[in-house]
Amino acid sequence: MPELTVSDIKFEARVFLRSLSQRGIDSLFGVTDGKAVGTYVEHEFHTHLERGYHFVIGSSARGIDFPELGVDLKVTSSRQPQSSCPYRSAEQKVYGLGYNLMVFVHEKRDDAESELAYLSFVNAVFVADTRTADYQTTRGIINILNNGANLDDIDAFLEERNLPLDEIGRRMLAEKIVANPPGQGYVTISNAL
Repeated sequence: MPELTVSDIKFEARVFLRSLSQRGIDSLFGVTDGKAVGTYVEHEFHTHLERGYHFVIGSSARGIDFPELGVDLKVTSSRQPQSSCPYRSAEQKVYGLGYNLMVFVHEKRDDAESELAYLSFVNAVFVADTRTADYQTTRGIINILNNGANLDDIDAFLEERNLPLDEIGRRMLAEKIVANPPGQGYVTISNAL
């Protein structure tokens, strides 16, 4: 069996989501817990991939689904899009999580007559690790840097954003930002560590 690559996982996501969208799922009928739906989809995707590829499945301890590829899978509802994406430091909010994200966004419909649930996938997005920083934070930093900000301006912005840093840590991050400005991030990440 071939080793799974990032290109393979992107291709197989399309195949898998088309297939899953066409079948009824009895075990999800009546389920309203988004985490249970997400776990089901993640498990089924792993099973789909195992049929044709060799790869290491991540664990909760490792934190990402495909550690060898640096890819984490998130499944969320289009009605209440959310997903947990813990980060280890405030710096990740500025420079990214350090791994890629694959996000499956679904709509779930229960059919009372057949007692089956149907998932329709409205989006499947691959976010490169370089773009996994927080959207609002990086947008603000880029804007103030483009307007000629200095170190104190960046420090004040970080304080205003309420990042979980003490004064020294905030100043060190501000210095890093001035020396190495971040790219635009596309993810919304809460301050909860």
